Amino acid sequence: MYIPPGFGTVSPYIFADGAERLVDFLVEGLGGAETVRTTSPNGTIANCQVAIGDSTVMVSEAGGRFPPSRASFYLYVEDADAAVARALAEGGGLVMEVGDMPYGDRQGGVEDPCGNIWWISQRLVDEPYS
Repeated sequence: MYIPPGFGTVSPYIFADGAERLVDFLVEGLGGAETVRTTSPNGTIANCQVAIGDSTVMVSEAGGRFPPSRASFYLYVEDADAAVARALAEGGGLVMEVGDMPYGDRQGGVEDPCGNIWWISQRLVDEPYS
């Protein structure tokens, strides 16, 4: 089985009402890099791939058979405080203040402009979850 670089066995695919706005947030707010974009004849995003760390998130404009989808994502970062501050500065909404969690993460929650929740976590211990 061949899986393209940047993709895992499971990769998120979001249908967004305002896909352009979501892609901007993924790049500017979460530090992603747009790698591929195709557009529909009307100019909306048909498929956009954004690399965030070692993962790829795909985004398309919602419509017709594909209504807006919302999900929750767990994003590992080096510095949770800085990452949450950046996401908020780029239009994210605070869901949960950054704090130390009993399972070994420092974590905060941010809602993106399309209603998806991003749990932004910094692992504080070098051990698996128990």
